[in-house]
Amino acid sequence: MPGKTISAGGNISLRVPSYHEIMEKLRMKKITRPYKQIKWEGFFKRSLVIIALVMIILVLGIFLTLVVQSVPSLKALGVKYLWGKTWNPVTNVYGAYPFLLGTLLTSFLALIISIPFSFAVAIYLGEYNSKGWLSNLLKNTVELIAAVPSVIYGFWAFVVLVPIVRSIEIKLGVVPYGIGIFTASLVLAIMIIPYAASIGREMIKIVPQSLKEGAYSLGATRYEVIKSVILPYTKSGLFAGILLSLGRALGETMAVTMVIGNTSIIPNSIFAPGNTMASVIANQFTEADRSVYLSALIELGLVLFLVTVIINMIGKRIIKRVTRE
Repeated sequence: MPGKTISAGGNISLRVPSYHEIMEKLRMKKITRPYKQIKWEGFFKRSLVIIALVMIILVLGIFLTLVVQSVPSLKALGVKYLWGKTWNPVTNVYGAYPFLLGTLLTSFLALIISIPFSFAVAIYLGEYNSKGWLSNLLKNTVELIAAVPSVIYGFWAFVVLVPIVRSIEIKLGVVPYGIGIFTASLVLAIMIIPYAASIGREMIKIVPQSLKEGAYSLGATRYEVIKSVILPYTKSGLFAGILLSLGRALGETMAVTMVIGNTSIIPNSIFAPGNTMASVIANQFTEADRSVYLSALIELGLVLFLVTVIINMIGKRIIKRVTRE
């Protein structure tokens, strides 16, 4: 269909091209990608798919290995292994409940202690002071905390934190162990601060400036902007940082092992000595001289794996629900 000519008055006329003419011009101008580029794009896509499948296979392989190696313990102890309160390798009695309780206590207590510091660092670096030497110094310090080996934290906690906690216990009138659940939670809290702080900082920095400027134009203070604009906008990312911190705390071994007390008794308070699943495996794996004993330790690893997966699944569901709201 030919184009139309429209008179604009006088000697001026405008010709409007038809749809077919426009499409033909676009086809004429279309740049054909070279075969080499198409080939490399296909190779890159297939590589990503293969890497994703390898990661899935790796996780499934770890899970299946733990299940297979736990079979002797599952046959000998059954489901009662999970809520058994006694762990005594001498009499071949194994119960995971004290260690499951110790793992959850230390991890969640550490998370509660670390959240105010993580959010404070994230808000300061993301909103109040995102540039300058002080900001760079604090950012590098926070990143350094994540890079320090856990055994160093264990030594530091044993020398510095244990006497401080012992003096607090004396003032509170409890048995002054110094080591225990509370001490392990303190050192864990310090170790997991960088994870939530780093993610929170990056999320706060990507909040659209137009949203903040709109709130300021309505007379909001900086505190009100943070409370009513920044935190609601970044809540899914902040919660993801908390979830990452919790996952880090659940699996920590050396630092916790050095200050938790390593006892198989159920703790009667947060100041009492205890044990975690990871620390039990680290302490007793080389001592396991019987198949059921070794399998019981591997089953502890399986329980820790499942606990981590369940907590992550619950956390992701909460993130989705928060994001929809």
